[in-house]
Amino acid sequence: MTDTYTETTTKGWSTRIGESIKGILFGIVLIVLSCMLLFWNEGRAVQTIKSLNEGAGLVVDIGPGSVDPANEGKLVHVTGDMKAGVKPNDAEFGVSPNSLRLERKVEMYQWKQESKEETKKNLGGSEETVTTYSYAQGWSESPIDSRKFKVPDGHFNPAMRYQSAQFKGGNITFGAFRPNDEVVAMLPASEQVRVDAAMAEALRARVSGPVQAVDGRFYLGADPSTPRIGDMRVSYHAVPAGAVSIVGRQSGSDFADYQTHAGDKLLIVKPGTKSAIEMFNAAQSENKMWTWIIRLVGAAMMFVGFQLIFAPLVVVADVVPMIGNVLGAGASLVSFIATAVLAPLVIAIAWLWYRPLVSIIVLAVGGVLAFGGYWWRSRRKAAAHRAAPEPTTAAPAPRPS
Repeated sequence: MTDTYTETTTKGWSTRIGESIKGILFGIVLIVLSCMLLFWNEGRAVQTIKSLNEGAGLVVDIGPGSVDPANEGKLVHVTGDMKAGVKPNDAEFGVSPNSLRLERKVEMYQWKQESKEETKKNLGGSEETVTTYSYAQGWSESPIDSRKFKVPDGHFNPAMRYQSAQFKGGNITFGAFRPNDEVVAMLPASEQVRVDAAMAEALRARVSGPVQAVDGRFYLGADPSTPRIGDMRVSYHAVPAGAVSIVGRQSGSDFADYQTHAGDKLLIVKPGTKSAIEMFNAAQSENKMWTWIIRLVGAAMMFVGFQLIFAPLVVVADVVPMIGNVLGAGASLVSFIATAVLAPLVIAIAWLWYRPLVSIIVLAVGGVLAFGGYWWRSRRKAAAHRAAPEPTTAAPAPRPS
């Protein structure tokens, strides 16, 4: 089921100018914040690289069979089987798998509101916005407050009787070690825990309404093929017991963060059997990925900031919409160029600050290449000029007598 509601609002030219002028301050703040984010990100990335390199040079491989006091406080790498002496238990639904941690995901069939805006500029600088609100039914893990809908009538969502939750196993063992909850929390819940008809039958005695097992999860409702508002489905994933690899500071029979001289604290926990080199290489790759993500976020913030600064000029030109559109496209181009210049400049300055030697070497190599390219181009132009034939001058025609 879907339905829509359309609302039209008009904003005058003077109002738009006032808002765009206020936006200049916000644009400046965005640009400053983006510069700070880009600068900080380069320092964070360099610090993490140094910390991981430091850790890779210090890590000690040990076995899980015994806790050696000689390794107390050292950065160690250990691989072994992790088990839970007490299984995680969702007593509310009667699910208790043989795993380290259990995650319950609850979804409810609800009304959802989506909005789409279309803006049209009018002669004289005013702006007309047509907002279309659409309502559809679907599954959501978060409760949606239908009282906040533009049109709440006919789109009522009941309260969620159950919520998503996590359940920890107890008495976690890792050979002779006893990892804490923080270590276990770093492992992904990658294994699906399927429920069956017998579990659904046992659950009926504890919940009101019909319960079924469908596709390995509980369905709280009459007909899974035709869900109704308020129906719920409950699925499970778990952190399986088994092989785990850890890099961290040995702290008694536990593992904790290792403080590096470079600045970062190291505690890496991964499922499966992985060598220390594999774990540090994966951490370096994650650091590169996050560095580029934050760079892109910073550049996007900067672009929006420049757009806000140029916005008043565009609004003034919107008295004639065609002129405003042309000027708006030009403002976007200028904003892009300004971002393309300023963002790399901030990153370059950050590298000069955090890695001056590397930056100087890069600048020197770039300068040599630039000079070499200029010299080679000059030589080619000179050679081409010498190879060109001399222009011939025709003799003047004799004047008639």
